[in-house]
Amino acid sequence: MSRAFVNEDQAAAQASQPVERRVSDQPNYVTATGLAQLQQRLAALNALRGELQAQGERADQQRLADTERDLRYFNARVQSAQVVPAATSTEKVQIGSRVRFVDEDGREHQVQLVGEDQADALHGLINWGSPLGRALLGAGPGDEVLWRRPVGDQMIEIIEIEVDG
Repeated sequence: MSRAFVNEDQAAAQASQPVERRVSDQPNYVTATGLAQLQQRLAALNALRGELQAQGERADQQRLADTERDLRYFNARVQSAQVVPAATSTEKVQIGSRVRFVDEDGREHQVQLVGEDQADALHGLINWGSPLGRALLGAGPGDEVLWRRPVGDQMIEIIEIEVDG
């Protein structure tokens, strides 16, 4: 057998080590929903790892390596999670608050401040530690706050704060 074929077989059996997911330096404040989502993700990854390990040598080694990396990340996130009490104030923005605000162009927006891993800007879920989250945190209805954005600062006015319940 040609040496080239042996090396290809060995290369196929090995997985390249995936780049580790960076764990943020900011405190891992999460809502109760955010913690539940982290725990669900961890359970799904553990199940996937079990399925891949059960396949033995037939398993996709790269997928297994990626799954192991993600398990390390989400284990660390669950371990460092600090669940914040549910937002209860309609007078001051807290993690978990839903906030309606208007920008300098008169456009109205609604967002909810959540933990880093729960953030999804397309669905209005904003990381409390992001520039917008930091601008809103602690402010109240009628307050104008400075949103420091990479594309330029903007003044926004808080219209309303809502809480679950």
